[in-house]
Amino acid sequence: MYKNIWVILAFFVVTISGAQNKFEAKIIDAEVGAPLLGANALVKGTELGATANMEGIVTIEAIPDGEQTLIFSYVGFETREITYKFPLEQEKIPEILLFPGGEEMEEVIVSATRSRRTIADLPTRVEVISGEELGEKGNMKPGDIRMLLNETTGIQTQQTSATSYNSSIRIQGLDGKYTQLLKDGYPLYSGFSGGLSLLQIVPLDLQQVEVVKGASSTLYGGGAIAGLVNLVSKTPTEDQQIDFLLNGTSALGLDASAFYRNTFGEKLGATVFASYNLGSPYDPADIGLTAIPKFRRYTVNPRLFYYFNDRTTLDVGVNTVVEERTGGNIDYIEGEDVENPYFERNNTERITTRAGFHTAFDDGSSLSVKNSFSFFERKIEIPDFVFSGDQFASFNEISYNFGASNFEWVAGLNLWVDRFDQDEAMESEPVDYNHVTFGGFVQNNWWLSNTFSLESGLRIDYQNEYGTFVLPRISAMINFSPKVTARIGGGLGYKTPTIFTEDAERLQFQNVLPIDVSETEAERSLGVNVDVNYRTELFEVLDFSLNTLLFYTKVDKPLILNNAPSSTYYEYIQPDGYIDTKGLEANVKLGYRNFKLFSGYTLADVNRHVNGNTFKMPLVAQHRLNNVLMYELEDNLMIGLEGYYFGPQKLSDGTTGEQYWIFGLMTEKKWENFSIFLNFENFTDTRQTRFDSIYTGSISNPQFRDIYAPVDGFVINGGVKFQL
Repeated sequence: MYKNIWVILAFFVVTISGAQNKFEAKIIDAEVGAPLLGANALVKGTELGATANMEGIVTIEAIPDGEQTLIFSYVGFETREITYKFPLEQEKIPEILLFPGGEEMEEVIVSATRSRRTIADLPTRVEVISGEELGEKGNMKPGDIRMLLNETTGIQTQQTSATSYNSSIRIQGLDGKYTQLLKDGYPLYSGFSGGLSLLQIVPLDLQQVEVVKGASSTLYGGGAIAGLVNLVSKTPTEDQQIDFLLNGTSALGLDASAFYRNTFGEKLGATVFASYNLGSPYDPADIGLTAIPKFRRYTVNPRLFYYFNDRTTLDVGVNTVVEERTGGNIDYIEGEDVENPYFERNNTERITTRAGFHTAFDDGSSLSVKNSFSFFERKIEIPDFVFSGDQFASFNEISYNFGASNFEWVAGLNLWVDRFDQDEAMESEPVDYNHVTFGGFVQNNWWLSNTFSLESGLRIDYQNEYGTFVLPRISAMINFSPKVTARIGGGLGYKTPTIFTEDAERLQFQNVLPIDVSETEAERSLGVNVDVNYRTELFEVLDFSLNTLLFYTKVDKPLILNNAPSSTYYEYIQPDGYIDTKGLEANVKLGYRNFKLFSGYTLADVNRHVNGNTFKMPLVAQHRLNNVLMYELEDNLMIGLEGYYFGPQKLSDGTTGEQYWIFGLMTEKKWENFSIFLNFENFTDTRQTRFDSIYTGSISNPQFRDIYAPVDGFVINGGVKFQL
């Protein structure tokens, strides 16, 4: 009898183990025949699913016997449901054709998170600028990415030079040094090279921009205290694409950019980006100093892709940027004889090589290897002072993604080298440094159910001068209903001290003393974010969404640049205390037929606490409003009206700046492969020089005040875009 029972049990075990099926398909754009990298396939009513690789191949394991409905989806395409009966009699891989449809941001794959899941499925809150929105914002300033970021809720691009336009990124009111800027996951812009990065990145070759606010240290290191911005480049397509953009401005500026991508057979692909950007000295206030400097910049960025097979790719490229930028006395810059002219000249050369290798395995896991070398030379010259030097930076990483579709892991090791060598110093000590950081990380994404998911991670870094750092991070997401989603997350971070901060940049690093490693510690941080997202349809005609984010970040023992006692020199000190920022962001989106309204509000309360005293941090607008009203006929016409409000800002001299509004009008007329755009930026001519001063003293020796409002005023720009 017992023998018969064991035979029956064995029969069931064999039956159950055999009722697991593997499904493989290729997901393709039905119109152009191109594979859809990142497309999703999901077994309806289960958590079984997978994401397509570079060749559009998707593989799902362990599908039970019987009829199963599979859901295929991709951003900008109509979702398809197909029912199959398992086990399949499948001789060849079926092709799943998806047709273009309405753009759904929930389906965007975010590369910064290194997950196979879409933006809507991630516990980490990510904001993505892509598609038409990226093109619209790029039209306003085609020569750099400042406006593209400045018009995002919670982000402010802070101008650090009155005459040369140098700028940095502030997230939730924290200094730019606490934000990490990435290009395709490579940390290429920091230290001495960070001061001009926003001015030297042209947006034409970007596929999307990803913004993660709050502690993001697990995958990208301790510097991402306020958050990170990842610029994702376009990759080759099967059909040749050539994009051109020509833009001119009423301030006599010129932007000319071109982007090419194509594949050659089954093994090779390439992209090439090139741009030429020209700025003329411009002084709308007629005070004798440039609001827009004279500059000339060349950028060339070729990349080559080699496809070993449909799962393995090697990507190599080099990016070269050369620029001459001069601001100051406009008569002197235009070639006139001027006695004792003031000027600020920046000459830069940036060469960056990068290589990436990615391969996917049959079990769904993948291996990635990255390497970059960056060589940056910059020379800053003002009357009677020159600061120049070379920065070498390298980044090396190996990472491995593995696990099931509902239980993902990514683990890796990376090595950073950041070295600065100052050219011969005049009076002060050289500020050379050589930082080496070795790190290891692991992150887990766990989808416990359709309503709850968890992301946790741990990084351990060893820094050659400041020791070891242990950085945990955790985020959770709850889907209360199809309309309501909530996320909560937090983590630790750190920042290795260097002299290259916004405060030193404003001084052109003149008389700034080197940091004494024996007397300083790395800045450490704790950050927490909570957000709730609500989406619905009002009155059956209005698309409505509301996202509210609460944030808090604390930075212990921040470095502060102060005048050294009884001296003209500046030194970094580290008093006991901390900086914290707390507040909220609220974003509302309304859509009615061809109209869209976007409105965002930022409340940022940023304070410095030292020895029991509390001080407002300068150059932070505690209240900000972003408003955009769009009218759009798809692939035909776009008209947008913008209005941005900045509340009063505390200035470093103890005064308070004026509140102000900025308004803009953007238009674009589109044809099949051609468009014309015309924009009226800041048409109310809001300028700091209209309601406040930007310097004291004489024009030959100006002492610049904080720049908290635009200085270039009303500028018209327009141009053409066409595709071959």
